[in-house]
Amino acid sequence: MKQTDNTEGHRKLRSYVLRAARMSNLQRRSYNDLLPRYSVPYRESGISLKEIFPAASKYILEIGFGMGEATVRLAGENPDFGYLGIEVHKPGVGKVLSEIERLSLDNLRIINHDAVEVLESMIPDKSIDGVHIFFPDPWPKKKHHKRRLIQGPFVDLIVPRLIPGGYLYICTDWEEYAEQILSVCSQAEGLQNAYEGFAEPQPWRPRTKFESRGLDKSHRIREVYFTKTT
Repeated sequence: MKQTDNTEGHRKLRSYVLRAARMSNLQRRSYNDLLPRYSVPYRESGISLKEIFPAASKYILEIGFGMGEATVRLAGENPDFGYLGIEVHKPGVGKVLSEIERLSLDNLRIINHDAVEVLESMIPDKSIDGVHIFFPDPWPKKKHHKRRLIQGPFVDLIVPRLIPGGYLYICTDWEEYAEQILSVCSQAEGLQNAYEGFAEPQPWRPRTKFESRGLDKSHRIREVYFTKTT
């Protein structure tokens, strides 16, 4: 996942830093051919999730889905939920688009755009049941911490979009970043921790590629699960 936050000085809040990435032939072909069919184009006005997912009972937003392993699996296991995934990096978008086509996933769509602008312009208030942010880029060097995604201004964008009782679920394998995430969410107005400190592992969450890499390095997985107060 390459979504990241940049709040240094007076620069505009952004949710990513673009990095060079190779695309396989399948990813490139899927991106070029399937993006118009399975994506929601960015626009500066609100969208109707009911129109996008007419059969869905709940709407889940995933920010920075990376290569999309968890996203695709959750959509396949929960056909009555509508999943909207935001990602800027083309290889992951191409991969997920190919899986949507292969598995005929009517309940998964993509927005290939900056998550900050999507939240600001497209996602209506009180419209999302849950937000997933799985293993955001930790930017481990101290001088790069300002680029991290989970900071106060970004969380403040998310909270109004959640329905009362909706949840924000974040996972990381970086201990120091986990502490920062817990602190930021604890200070956010309108959020309440569903646990005493870090959350218990949610049994329905699939393992991601980034999680596997962390476990291979003996990193401890930390989970944060907050709900919007009513």
